[in-house]
Amino acid sequence: MNNTLSLHVNGKDYEIDIDPDTPLLYVLRNELGLNGAKFGCGLQQCGACTVLLDGESRLSCQLPVREAVKFKIRTIEGLVRDDGSLHPVQAAFVKEQAAQCGYCLNGMVMASVALLEGNNNPSDDEIRKKLAINICRCGAHSRIIKAVKTAAQEL
Repeated sequence: MNNTLSLHVNGKDYEIDIDPDTPLLYVLRNELGLNGAKFGCGLQQCGACTVLLDGESRLSCQLPVREAVKFKIRTIEGLVRDDGSLHPVQAAFVKEQAAQCGYCLNGMVMASVALLEGNNNPSDDEIRKKLAINICRCGAHSRIIKAVKTAAQEL
């Protein structure tokens, strides 16, 4: 059964006719063409599908879209500034070479943005705790922590 749902994503309003139980990740990728959030495990255990709902990082692979309609949704595509420049977290990840394969990158960046919007000077332990859900198999964790600290200085 489909319903028309209203979503506010990256500053734009959308009306989507879809089953309200459809995972938000599928709506973002398949209906809106926002492919930054990735399908990793599909079990909310890897962090590749991370988006921000009212500034809080949330895993979108199992979140029914009906539960997201009341939030302002921000994806990694929504981080780019009006002038086309990268968000300071994105720029810091580039500067510190914090990504290798890039699959975890969406989740790491989005969780880092959420962290820094609430705490502009996190400790290494606070960064590790916030990013713990995000699995990186390449072993770039030390560069990722360095990138978050670099972004904190920029913000």
